[in-house]
Amino acid sequence: MSTLVLGIESSCDETGVALVRTREGQVPELLAHALHTQIAMHADYGGVVPELASRDHIRRVLPLINQVLEEAGQTQGAIDVVAYTRGPGLAGALLVGAGVACALGAALGRPVLGVHHLEGHLLSPFLSADPPEFPFVALLVSGGHTQLMQVEGVGRYTLLGETIDDAAGEAFDKSAKLLGLGYPGGPALARLAEFGDATAYTLPRPLLHSGDLDFSFAGLKTAVLTQARRFEGSPCEQQRADLAASTQAAIVEVLVKKSLKALAATGLKRLVVAGGVGANQALREQLDGACAQRGVRVHYPELHLCTDNGAMIALAAAMRIQSGAATPRTDYGFDVKPRWPLEALATA
Repeated sequence: MSTLVLGIESSCDETGVALVRTREGQVPELLAHALHTQIAMHADYGGVVPELASRDHIRRVLPLINQVLEEAGQTQGAIDVVAYTRGPGLAGALLVGAGVACALGAALGRPVLGVHHLEGHLLSPFLSADPPEFPFVALLVSGGHTQLMQVEGVGRYTLLGETIDDAAGEAFDKSAKLLGLGYPGGPALARLAEFGDATAYTLPRPLLHSGDLDFSFAGLKTAVLTQARRFEGSPCEQQRADLAASTQAAIVEVLVKKSLKALAATGLKRLVVAGGVGANQALREQLDGACAQRGVRVHYPELHLCTDNGAMIALAAAMRIQSGAATPRTDYGFDVKPRWPLEALATA
C-alpha cells in the first residue's frame, strides 16, 4: 500500500511544492517537485522583505501545486496527506502555506500535517543517492540556524550545540555585504573565495577551543568589517578575493572541527550535513577529507535540495507518518510557529 504526500514549503523566500510516495518498509520516493525563488525580487533591498515574501507565496503556490501534480501524472484526488511548513520562519509566509494546505485538505477531505522546517532539512539526505542510516550526528547549517544534533531516529533529537549569536549562513551573508557583493551573499562570497588566498588575513575562529559544541560567528563578522575598513579607498579585486577566502576558511574550520568533536563525544561514525550552507564546496571537501581519516561516513542532500524546498517537507511528513511519530489531523484549524526549537519535537 502506498501513500501520496503533498508538501508545501513557504517559510521564507522560496515557495516549494513536492509530491512524495511512501511504501511500507521503504524510503519515501520523490515523484516531482517545483520551486520558485524570490531572490530577484529581494535583491534590490539587500535582504528578504517579509511582506513582499508573503504576497509572492500567495501568487506562486497554487500554480506550483498544479505543476507538480502534472509532472507526477497525478490528480488532486490522488493526494492522501497534505503537509506544510508550520515553523520556524516568517509568520506571514508560514501562514500562506498553512492556509493553502489546510484549505486543500478540507476541500479534498484529506488529513493535513504541519512539519518543522529544520526537520525537513535534517531528513533531506534520505532523498539522496546515498541516504544515511540512523543514528547519526547532524550538522544543520542555514541562513538562520547552526546546530549540532544527535539523531537516534525520526523525532528523536538531542541538541549538542548551537550558535549563540549569528549563524554560519548569516556570517557568510553579512561578510559578503561588507565586501560589496550582491544578494544572496553567501554563494557570491564562496565564488569570489575561489580566486583568493585563504591565509592572507588572520581572522578569529570564535569558540573553537571553548570545550563545548556551541558556535559564535558575530565576532568574525566584526573582524571582517575591521579588515575591510583598512583597505585604502576601494579595495582591489585581489584584496576582496583574499578576504573572502580567509572568511570562508574561518567559518569552515569552525564547522569542521566542531562536527568532529561532536562525533568523538557521541562515538557515532555517521555525519549528516544539511541546510543551505551544506552546499558550500569548501565545507564538503574538508569534511569529506577529515571524516575519511576517521572512518566516518558523511551524507549530504543533493545540491538542488540544500536550499528550502517542498521535497524536504513532504519527506519529513512521510517519515513521521511511517515511524508513528506523528498522526495527520482532519480538524483543519492551524497555527504557525515562527520560533520553534527542533529539540522540542522530541517531547511534542
